[in-house]
Amino acid sequence: MPNVSGGLVVSTIEQRTHWGYEYNRDLARIAENSGFEYALTQVRYAASYGASEQHESTAFSLSLLLATERLKVIAAVHPGLWHPGVLAKWIITADHLSGGRAAVNVVSGWLKQEFVGFGEPWLEHDERYRRTGEFIQALRGLWTEQGFDLRGDFYRFHDATLRPAPVDVPGRAHPEIFFGGNSTVARATAGAHADWYFSNGKDLDGFGEQYHDVTDAAKTAGRAIRFGLNGFMIARDSQAEARETLREIVAKADRPAVDGFRDAVRQAGASTSDKKGMWADSTYEDLVQYNDGFRTGLIGTPEEIAERIIAFKRRGVNLFLLGYLHFQEEVQQFGATVLPLVRELEAEEARTA
Repeated sequence: MPNVSGGLVVSTIEQRTHWGYEYNRDLARIAENSGFEYALTQVRYAASYGASEQHESTAFSLSLLLATERLKVIAAVHPGLWHPGVLAKWIITADHLSGGRAAVNVVSGWLKQEFVGFGEPWLEHDERYRRTGEFIQALRGLWTEQGFDLRGDFYRFHDATLRPAPVDVPGRAHPEIFFGGNSTVARATAGAHADWYFSNGKDLDGFGEQYHDVTDAAKTAGRAIRFGLNGFMIARDSQAEARETLREIVAKADRPAVDGFRDAVRQAGASTSDKKGMWADSTYEDLVQYNDGFRTGLIGTPEEIAERIIAFKRRGVNLFLLGYLHFQEEVQQFGATVLPLVRELEAEEARTA
């Protein structure tokens, strides 16, 4: 959901989108009527990469849950700025108000100013992920146990019970926990703790590497995990037209904003011992879409995009987190032109399997 200003590319190209509630409410309704199952509300506190205005993620997510009937809404949150017990209670309430559709995306955090600006400690890279692991452990324990105890380095709970429990949804043990991060320690944290692993945009081989690392970590922990992949979609009548749109996006990039973002995130990858952190190998073009969405390659005709989606599904992708230039129109376009082709290809694969 574009609950921050400026759209999802840091460019002066026209983007028919808006960060306000009414636009996002209408978008959420369009999305669920176009076949989408989830929406993600971003978390942002300090203005950065061209976004001067932003709405808080959990309140915004609840407003969207109450405005829809089927759509599951994922609220992104930062450990260190939320206490897991308070968040666990908040999600339970949102879950009951929405009939079991609340979810959370736990973001370890890379923007130092968001923490120090609030007077909160800024932990080094691996410590942030250790805290995230305890944070997720606390959420799951509070949602599934009575008299929950945790003696952690960051959080401690003593005989804690939350009532009511989350909504009993068939096939769901508790509200879903999403988590993302590219570094080696992030992959290990995902496998050990999360229900879903969110990846920045990747090509097929890049995603495959992450899939194997996270899957191995989950197996070691005796768990299973699902995968989401970020992608920026440009669907046009021809491949040439789609590529021309991408060229224009990059040509009209807000260079000072992109350079500022690059400077801010450079430490995220460099702070890891093996240099595998977020944005560690991102090019200038990649950073124009700040989650590397161009890399996923969902750029071309609806037929080409559908085939690309199926190729990623074969590699283990369960969900796509999609961004657009013109959200309402292109979400509807996806549901009308791309998604039916994806379902046809899925059905064909099922028949021949």
